[in-house]
Amino acid sequence: MWNCRLPAARCVWWLIIEVEQHDAEVNVDYYKTYVNNRFIEENSFISAKAEDADPPALASVKHLLPVPFWGGHDDTVDCYWKTWEIAFRNLMKPAAGSGFVSNFIDTAFNGCLFMWDSVFILLFGRYGSRAFDFQRTLDNLYARQHPDGFICREIEEASGQDRFERYDPANTGPNVMAWSEWEYYLNFGNRERLARVFPVLVAYHQWLRLNRTWQDGTYWTSGWGCGMDNQPRQDKEYNRGWSHGHLSWADTCLQQVLSATLITRMAEELGRTDEVPDMAAEAAQLRKTVNAKLWDKAAEFYCDRQRDGRLNAVKSVGAYWALLAGVVPRNRQEPFIAHLRNPNEFNRPHRVPSLSKDHPEYDPRGSYWLGSVWPPTNYMIMRGLDSVRQYDLAHDIALNHLGNVVEVFRKTGTVWENYAPEAPEQGNQSKADFVGWSGLPATAVLFEYVFGIRSNVPESRIVWDVRLLEEHGIEQYPFGGKGTVSLKCGRRASPHDKPRIEAHSDIPLTLDIRWEGGREKLRVG
Repeated sequence: MWNCRLPAARCVWWLIIEVEQHDAEVNVDYYKTYVNNRFIEENSFISAKAEDADPPALASVKHLLPVPFWGGHDDTVDCYWKTWEIAFRNLMKPAAGSGFVSNFIDTAFNGCLFMWDSVFILLFGRYGSRAFDFQRTLDNLYARQHPDGFICREIEEASGQDRFERYDPANTGPNVMAWSEWEYYLNFGNRERLARVFPVLVAYHQWLRLNRTWQDGTYWTSGWGCGMDNQPRQDKEYNRGWSHGHLSWADTCLQQVLSATLITRMAEELGRTDEVPDMAAEAAQLRKTVNAKLWDKAAEFYCDRQRDGRLNAVKSVGAYWALLAGVVPRNRQEPFIAHLRNPNEFNRPHRVPSLSKDHPEYDPRGSYWLGSVWPPTNYMIMRGLDSVRQYDLAHDIALNHLGNVVEVFRKTGTVWENYAPEAPEQGNQSKADFVGWSGLPATAVLFEYVFGIRSNVPESRIVWDVRLLEEHGIEQYPFGGKGTVSLKCGRRASPHDKPRIEAHSDIPLTLDIRWEGGREKLRVG
């Protein structure tokens, strides 16, 4: 999240820009600065009619949500239901005149819809899609896209106004919306939505390339723009929140590789690869550049690059976007991942802190991004580890993270924006009832990396990586647009024991069961 309190002078400047931006009759010259993106012509969200129905109350749709069970872990299940309770309290409908087009889940921070917060909310919200279509939250961001492809990272829910002018260094990012849409496609196989969001994502990515790159093709952002406000990444003369610091920002470069790669996959699914050759070309070139210029050989870590060519030597959790983006060469994977196992760096009592423990500004209480453990970056790490077959480590981090979140839930009765890395406590700068992205641990992390259940609807397949010994499973697990699956694993004495699985599905699929030393595929439904 970002602290959006601006100094008085900056507020005046921002308000002047807002008048220029939204009143073409007052300042037509402002609109002459646009370089229109041709894909914007296909953005059907801009002209969509606003949804008028009220969002549902939890009581009326609770029976449509998945029902997890885990022997001896009632507190975890209680935390799961608390997560949905808070989430449904934060559902909203578009305000009149806002330009928003869909009911949505509020970010739960400051009355604004945030770009990257929404993405992580939807990554767990997809499990509740039968009760409420959380994914359509992004439709409101798409509806406010500018003619050149720009989308502001923070939009006022009451007015629909951008909080930042489009050339402000803190105005947008991180670009991970394509990840959310691709995950939605893997879970639901909705080609119609994929086709609809494709031009929006292309135009936004191309705007970033046009406006956020240095001569070598690397990307820049700011503390607010990268989402990790106060990390000590720039030199001291630069403002951490607002300035790009003349850096090539590692996480932003990596997110652009991920975005370009996923847009290319979308194009392949939609038969539109000939329209976006720039995406595959950029992803390939940026992978090479990141590995040549942002890899710190001594630290064996990806770092930001200063304009004189030096690396800043800051080990930020943002570097681990490299795994999910497929950037790390095989010979670098083990030393890079080893930092996650090192107790002097990221392997703290609550894993994974946002800043390595060996940094002089690391705060054991958290202090926002100076060490706090954040559910979104933890989830990103687990997904990245999964992509390079580091299943054991992903499971270990998931158990640790969920255990700490549930312990704080026991003490406080709620979930928090971020957590302290050295004890089972909320971070010293953290909001309560934060669902918000803190809905991830008790839902997506529980399902995918503690239980080990992951679905791929286009391939009609569920992978179940069974690691727990206690009885566990999920009833009413959503699969595709209409399918519902019930999954149960009986109690085992040893990880080597073949799991006793009960599975029921109302549509045909393959259940790929894996355990320590074994694997079996079953046809279900």
